[in-house]
Amino acid sequence: MRPREVGLGLQGNKTADEYAKIAKLAEQYGFDVLTVFSDLTYQPAIVPLMAAALNTSRIRLGPACLNPFTLHPVEIAGQVAALDFASNGRAYLGLARGAWLEKIGIQPARPVRALREAAEIVRLLLARDLGGYGGEIFSVAPGTTLQFEIERSRVPLLIGTWSPKTAALAGEIADEVKIGGSANPAMVRRMRVLIGLGSKRAGRSSEEVGIVVGAVTVVAEDGAAARRLARSAVAMYLDIVGRLDPTTERPAGEVMSDDMLDRFAMA
Repeated sequence: MRPREVGLGLQGNKTADEYAKIAKLAEQYGFDVLTVFSDLTYQPAIVPLMAAALNTSRIRLGPACLNPFTLHPVEIAGQVAALDFASNGRAYLGLARGAWLEKIGIQPARPVRALREAAEIVRLLLARDLGGYGGEIFSVAPGTTLQFEIERSRVPLLIGTWSPKTAALAGEIADEVKIGGSANPAMVRRMRVLIGLGSKRAGRSSEEVGIVVGAVTVVAEDGAAARRLARSAVAMYLDIVGRLDPTTERPAGEVMSDDMLDRFAMA
């Protein structure tokens, strides 16, 4: 069984100094993972992550999540390799289909295939494989290689998804699956089943794949105030993740109940 870890996820709206301070505190207080979100219109996750890498020595670091529709897999490989080198081998790579892409006119085609090919290209480049890649969506010419020193030939892969097909893909190729914006135990059980469909195809146990729940979290001395803040934060994600969670029903116009809030947040 995989060890349980506790991580801290940050939005891309702070200064480099703030990220450095938060990363130091997260490590000091025993957090295992520090994630920076890669949501559209926020600063690229690699910038805060590099600040964190240079100010910590133990905690794992990675983006949640990059997508191959706004960033080519070769660029993704370069970013995670640079982060892994700067952190002395503490990076992980988060990949996902991406959200809010319709705002910039992108309609992701064949997202499961695109994620598979992106992961394969990253693996190829980190391994210094010069054979090239000819996929159905992406290609890399033979001889293409990253032009800088690499720390590790493989970094752990996290796939963020609510999709059954993508969860099955993660069961084949990923180290972890992230259920973003959720604190719902019922979704964890459902995700374990979906992961198992892919892990069986790959000939491995579904227990080899960790499940990450990315709950909105608010801490305050006043519990009622914390829950008010959590409701505001959850609202950003609810239109997306609320309709993806088959274990919940939220009638149109319903005020967010305490029970509903508990499925998406901890406050």
